[in-house]
Amino acid sequence: MFQELKGRFIKELVLAAPVLDKKMRMEVNVSNYATEEVLLMEYKNRRWRPVAYLSKSLNERKRNYEIHDKKILVIIRELENWRHLLEGAKFKFEV
Repeated sequence: MFQELKGRFIKELVLAAPVLDKKMRMEVNVSNYATEEVLLMEYKNRRWRPVAYLSKSLNERKRNYEIHDKKILVIIRELENWRHLLEGAKFKFEV
């Protein structure tokens, strides 16, 4: 199993190259200690592929935020980090 996964990572691209005339969406995942952000783009056969990924740990103060505040924090950070891609997009993106 490990060799199969290793082979897929070596042969296949993990992140796709961004194309601004494709549909995009952002996904977030929040835990008590860290956040994950993924920018996805729709490719062939309505398949969504990641084009950017960011993971960041929360400092002690931000760990005390309510879950909805943590999600807003991550969405704002995503918009700031990927602004250059989202502003030039042909379609509206979803969060």
